[in-house]
Amino acid sequence: MLKELNERKNELKKLAEQYKEKRNELNTQASELASKRNELNKKTKDLINEAQEYKKLRDENNKLVQENKDKRDELNSEANKLYSKIEQIRSKNNIDGPSLKEIEKEIQRLEFTQQTEVLTPQKEKELVNKIQDLKKQYENKKQQLENNTEIQKLSEEAQKYRDEASQYHNALAEYAQKAQEYHNKMVETFKKADQVREEADETHKQFVEYQDAADEQHKKFIAVQKDIRDIEKEIRNVKKSETSSKKAEEETTDRDAETIFSQFKSGEKKLTTETLLTLQKSGFMKNK
Repeated sequence: MLKELNERKNELKKLAEQYKEKRNELNTQASELASKRNELNKKTKDLINEAQEYKKLRDENNKLVQENKDKRDELNSEANKLYSKIEQIRSKNNIDGPSLKEIEKEIQRLEFTQQTEVLTPQKEKELVNKIQDLKKQYENKKQQLENNTEIQKLSEEAQKYRDEASQYHNALAEYAQKAQEYHNKMVETFKKADQVREEADETHKQFVEYQDAADEQHKKFIAVQKDIRDIEKEIRNVKKSETSSKKAEEETTDRDAETIFSQFKSGEKKLTTETLLTLQKSGFMKNK
């Protein structure tokens, strides 16, 4: 009985050790996954903060875009009012046709065409004549305007508004470009944050799986430990029972030996092989 119980106890100890090792292994893997998950979550947070900073910079530049646009439009509006007055004066004084700036712009366009395009001799001649006509028109218009000091003064004032508006427009374009760059960076960074967050969520899922598996191994380990304690208790009971039986047997033998010796001494019985064995077993002879 004790042999079987001890064998079973040793088997359970080996099994408990296996559960313990597997549990520890799974806990180690779970801990590694938890560390990785925490790092990914921190990276996600850092990327979101970075994206928020890009958003802030984008919004600041968009605000500057709007401010420069409002200022540009305000200046262009003032210039348009002056040009409207100029048109009224020109109409009143029969100074019609395109403005000096429009004529100059057309001359530049035609000269660029002459320099960059391959033309037939006839087309080139027509183009040269048109440029010359426009230059004459420009000089005549210029002369007309110079003779009209009011138009000249208004034109100069309107041009100042236009030049200043152009500066605000250029600044607007720069801020708009920066705003777009920050917007693109913001979108890209938020996208990276989403990708890292997905990886963190998947890592957390794996962590939970390993942790649950480790918990299951721990439960098995605890259950086997309980079985071992139950067997140890049973072993103690068996040993106690055997000890009690042996003691009772020894007491019986001692009583039998004393009776045998007493009967032998009084001559009631003779000693036999069996009764001698009983006396030897009890140690009665040595005591006497």
